[in-house]
Amino acid sequence: MRVDVRALGACNRLTQRGAEQAADAVAELTGTDLAVEVTGASVASGEDLAEAFAGRESIGVSVGLSGGLDGEAVLAFDAAHADALLSLLPGGASMGRSAVTEVGNIALGGFLDGWANYLGRAIDMTPPRYFEADGAAVLPDGALAGDGVFLFESRLDSATTDLDFAIYMLPDSAAFRDLIVGKTAPAAAAGAEGAAGDTGGSAPGANTAVPYESLSTFASLAKRGSANAADNIAMMTGLDTSVEVSRLRFVPLADIPAEVGVEPYAGTVFELQGEIGGYLAILFEESSAEAVAASMLPTEPDDPLGGMAENALCELGNVMTSGFIDGWANVLGTSISHSPPEFVHDMGSATISPLVAALGRRQDYGFVIDAAIRTAGVQARCDVYALPNERELAAALSSLSEV
Repeated sequence: MRVDVRALGACNRLTQRGAEQAADAVAELTGTDLAVEVTGASVASGEDLAEAFAGRESIGVSVGLSGGLDGEAVLAFDAAHADALLSLLPGGASMGRSAVTEVGNIALGGFLDGWANYLGRAIDMTPPRYFEADGAAVLPDGALAGDGVFLFESRLDSATTDLDFAIYMLPDSAAFRDLIVGKTAPAAAAGAEGAAGDTGGSAPGANTAVPYESLSTFASLAKRGSANAADNIAMMTGLDTSVEVSRLRFVPLADIPAEVGVEPYAGTVFELQGEIGGYLAILFEESSAEAVAASMLPTEPDDPLGGMAENALCELGNVMTSGFIDGWANVLGTSISHSPPEFVHDMGSATISPLVAALGRRQDYGFVIDAAIRTAGVQARCDVYALPNERELAAALSSLSEV
């Protein structure tokens, strides 16, 4: 099976619009303005999903799907904000889980309307099931047993109250497979924006069909590269280091700066060169950058992020980047090099925005590898964002399937 990247973009736009309809439904019930922060599709194994959801406590509603699309959809609120949610719902304080179940049912119905309209077939929902769950238990039964499953995820937030929540959908029907391999006729959308034939920013005629098996392989490579990068931190700093989470996601490029946020980061940025171009950013939270740099220097620097620390972080970034992409080159049978490190010290969104703008001239969506790496002792955190060129990655993955 070959995944058409343009069709996957169309599915992502359906998810975005569905999340906006869900936000409107919840806003009407609660009187709180909500915004869709980010929407994307993750390609991950069950183990990856378990890691990504570790430490979360959620309440919410799940529904089974059948008819136009089989699978399951979930609406999950942060359990820590349960009281705030109930206080906003009509009769919520007295109705408890019944109120949550009702809002979940209405919001998920709105979320799925766009998918049903696009498919031209009704999507039947089972009665909503209320849950209280830890970690990945929020996901449908069987999700963690998959190898390279697609998980559509939308996160929504309120600027005025603690009312952030997420919608997850794991489709498993033939109808979804037809969508992502580009078989469903654009006419099914009857003039709706974002039909499966939409180029999604790719050049006309560009090869954007990626073998599913190769995409799953690349997700595994991404995780292995994250582990190599963590090992290189440990080697150079002497600090025990581990990968907290690593995922391959397909997201709108325009959403990435907001997702990274406005907190100050320090680190390095590289341009990838060779048959797969793009960018790789290694960003430490500011205090983490200071601690990691200090662990690499013989004496404490006068300026925690001055010249000596900058040189140390650039040296570390060089070694991490090589470890991150070497596995890609070996498995894909191609050459991938990188530019000298560019030291950055700014808000995360300000660092990522120029990279997104450069890629955005050629594509609207991209496969993003994000990894969170933690070191023991100094409690440092490092976020790695790999942004490969979509068409060059697709061509390399297609070649891999032919070997």
